[in-house]
Amino acid sequence: MNDDTPPTPPPAIDLMAAPERFINRELSWLAFNERVLEEAHNVRHPLLERLRFLSISASNLDEFYMVRVAGVKTQVEVGFNTPSQDGRTPKQQLAEILVRCGTLRDHQQACWTALRDGLRSEGIVVVQPSELSDEDRSWLEQRFVEHVFPVLTPIAVDPATAFPFIPNLGFCLFLRLEQPRGAAMYALVPIPRQVERFIRLPGDGVRFLPLEDLIHLCIDQLYPSFRVVHAGCLRVIRDSAMAFDERAEDLVQTFESALKARRRGSVIRLSINADIDPDLRRILINELDVDEEDVFAREGILGLVDVRQLIVGERPDLQFKPFEPRFPERVRDHGGDVFAAVRAKDFVVHHPFESFDVVVQFITQAARDPAVVVIKQTLYRTSSDSPIVAALIEAVEAGKQVTAVVELKARFDEEANIRWAKELENAGANVVYGFVDMKIHAKISLVVRRESGSLRSYAHFGTGNYHPVTARIYTDLSYFTCDRDLCDDAAATFNYVTGYDPPKALKRLRISPMGIRPTLLQLIDDEIAHAGAGSPAAIWLKSNSLVDGQLIDALYRASQAGVEVRAIIRGICGLRPGVPGLSETIRVKSIIGRFLEHSRIVAFGAGRKLPSSDAKVFLSSADWMPRNMDRRVETLVPITNPTVHRQLLDEILVHCFKDTVQSWELGPDAVYRRLNIEDADREFSAHTYFMTNPSLSGRGSAIRKDAKRKARKRP
Repeated sequence: MNDDTPPTPPPAIDLMAAPERFINRELSWLAFNERVLEEAHNVRHPLLERLRFLSISASNLDEFYMVRVAGVKTQVEVGFNTPSQDGRTPKQQLAEILVRCGTLRDHQQACWTALRDGLRSEGIVVVQPSELSDEDRSWLEQRFVEHVFPVLTPIAVDPATAFPFIPNLGFCLFLRLEQPRGAAMYALVPIPRQVERFIRLPGDGVRFLPLEDLIHLCIDQLYPSFRVVHAGCLRVIRDSAMAFDERAEDLVQTFESALKARRRGSVIRLSINADIDPDLRRILINELDVDEEDVFAREGILGLVDVRQLIVGERPDLQFKPFEPRFPERVRDHGGDVFAAVRAKDFVVHHPFESFDVVVQFITQAARDPAVVVIKQTLYRTSSDSPIVAALIEAVEAGKQVTAVVELKARFDEEANIRWAKELENAGANVVYGFVDMKIHAKISLVVRRESGSLRSYAHFGTGNYHPVTARIYTDLSYFTCDRDLCDDAAATFNYVTGYDPPKALKRLRISPMGIRPTLLQLIDDEIAHAGAGSPAAIWLKSNSLVDGQLIDALYRASQAGVEVRAIIRGICGLRPGVPGLSETIRVKSIIGRFLEHSRIVAFGAGRKLPSSDAKVFLSSADWMPRNMDRRVETLVPITNPTVHRQLLDEILVHCFKDTVQSWELGPDAVYRRLNIEDADREFSAHTYFMTNPSLSGRGSAIRKDAKRKARKRP
């Protein structure tokens, strides 16, 4: 062979066909929870808030196991080998997930150790049994007798009978006991959730003893004739999947049965203390039918989610400064009359910086207004003492026609929603459960009112749930309008979910499963066309998750055409930004801070640089995931009101992109890196900005007053 012959070039790689262009969904979620855990290490936060972040991270991981790990394990067990869009088979995914989860749990325990020491230095002490004084022990014994002993049920473990059932998230002591003459037995002591995990001791300072230590100290009250030879703690997580018969006539009864079955799902994770006796470990593995790879021996405490109970109210110096949401001045301008405020002008409320009370007031006012004839409402999640449901019941009792679309399939809220559905039905409301094979995730309220001899409709479109508790924690948007087209579209959407007949055409609103993805794809193609014509082309996106392969590929095509794409994706992101030849013009960041980013906004430049008053701006209930596009009823709401348009684009998106304090940037290697701004003058926190600056849309007459004050100050 001639040495001068040039080497054969490697075959060209079609980046748009390579599965590696996607980041694995499950690993991306774990990366999100790692960012949450990092906030527990963030010394910018007060100590007890860091403890809260640790608890949130632990809770997130529990749910990840119940839902995602359980699903992948089931795929492996049944021999399902179809790879995910990133090319990994279920077996490959499971192997990587378990390794990553193990590392995350180790980091959580290390974080707990550091925080526990920090708490001790601040006078908040989780004591060891060896640190208890005689006075402490005497008080604890009395506490045990009065408050703990009555709710405990020790269960002997007999080889001749079935092993006691441990429910999902069940926490227990497992004991090997012996009588003085040598007779041995095993016993399980379930630790009820009705008793707080950490028992506060009396006296100076703030001291806690874990409940499991108290039970162990007083075990002779449960077994006075035995002595404890070995003792261990265990905690189980079960598969949360629900199976139900789609042909069932009574959907509520079917879900109630499915919920009972879910509590008995297979164990997918068994956590035990690291120093548990090998014999106890062996029995647990055999009786719970758990694979070794699903057994996790942990130093420290089990169930880190419970450390939130250590956040004591008397130490406000170790928590975030209290923040009280603003009530929109625009509504105050009209004496608190929400309908009058909406008639005057569309407006948007930015939660939690602005109060959710205005949403409650919208429904409550409708319930009490004699001119209101109809109220229609979607309910996906709400609080245990929901003022929204109370207002709907009040409306029924006042003789109004009330339709409530209650989603029974809202994961982990099924029981609450069944209860609300029954209460609404008992009151006389029309309660609809939507589709068996789709979730109703859209957030819509529609009020029809008699005005001047005709009917006028008012609509509320939200990005978040009708939940007053989470509305103080999640960043969300509430858009109020009486625009005829949008209200007609809202009515058509309700007719679809109650009557099952898809609307043939909507005027402005777009809904999934039939309309959101095609609309987004067309808008992306429009930006590609602008770039091809030499005009500015840009897409700005804020979403909780970005997973949908069709939409990601469309963004890749846009990047290859020269479209600037900037995205704020809080959690899962399957798009790989910054890859030469694929996604060079795409930047993705995640904001993890005091509030949970939850609002969904998308903006298209329409031939202009962003931000621009000509941009096409939308708010949505939908994340960019296949389930939101294909298996849920969602809304994509166009924003044309100039003030609302400016608030979403120029205020919210611009300042979220500007954030440096709580931002992480995603690299082409699928690794998130915290933005590191060494110059303090360049540091910017979006959450602080929104807390300290009134929103544009809700200001009302205050804008005019500010303008007059500024004019008077001019020379």
